[in-house]
Amino acid sequence: MVNKKRVLIITHEMEPYLEITPTAHTVLKTTSFLNNNTTEVRVLMPRFGNVNERRHRLHEVVRLSGINIIVDEDDYPLIIKVASLPGARLQVYFLENQEFFKRKNDVRDDKGTFYEDNAERMIFFCKGVLETVRKFGWAPDVIICHGWMSSLIPLYGKTAYKTDPIFTNSKFLYSIDAPMFDQMAVDLFNQKASIKRVLTSELEPYGNVTNNDLHKGAIYYSDAVMVQTENLSPELQAAIDSSPTPKPLLVYDNDEHLGETVKDFVKALTDNED
Repeated sequence: MVNKKRVLIITHEMEPYLEITPTAHTVLKTTSFLNNNTTEVRVLMPRFGNVNERRHRLHEVVRLSGINIIVDEDDYPLIIKVASLPGARLQVYFLENQEFFKRKNDVRDDKGTFYEDNAERMIFFCKGVLETVRKFGWAPDVIICHGWMSSLIPLYGKTAYKTDPIFTNSKFLYSIDAPMFDQMAVDLFNQKASIKRVLTSELEPYGNVTNNDLHKGAIYYSDAVMVQTENLSPELQAAIDSSPTPKPLLVYDNDEHLGETVKDFVKALTDNED
């Protein structure tokens, strides 16, 4: 019997559910390729209001729902829904909350304005992801975090959750997406993003909460980094080069070999642990 590797993919967009940027297609292509007879893949993403529940046949997973997530001392209930990715034996789990994700749009309003509470939404999502995976009782070998909305996951995984048996052996791979904003409108980011067993100093790599700051924080705590060629700025390259530990880097084009390229990169990460 094949001992399957487990890959958790965290993203705020993915075809066919939601497409904000080309990242949605990249996530679908790589996810479908990774999910094979040697690898088990699960996907977690927000259930934004413009993800069509009826069309995609989402239904609540009662055994996973009922978790409460704290953001800045306020409690928010977390509902988990699931759908099957068309044409693949793969489950996509959606994190839902009335306060953060029920509005009609994703990260911008009808006028294209970036929501003022996107930082709080990101914090809720990142905390919710880790608590959901704990409730799965499913220990991932590799956790792939796509973009700024998942950028706190490597921090939490390497600090607050590092002794949790679910995450002890997980490798964190951060994928840099295209810039979506300059700086978030958020007061007391360190306080709101804090969690038990996370020191204030451990949030310092996230800087002033610009798009690049979130990437740099995630790079600092990740084990490896992926980026599309046109998105890698000198500032982020410098962050990779100056990391306390060497970071394997995959620079790729969105071409026909993308799925296989990412699969080989992920395999190399897990092979190093065998």
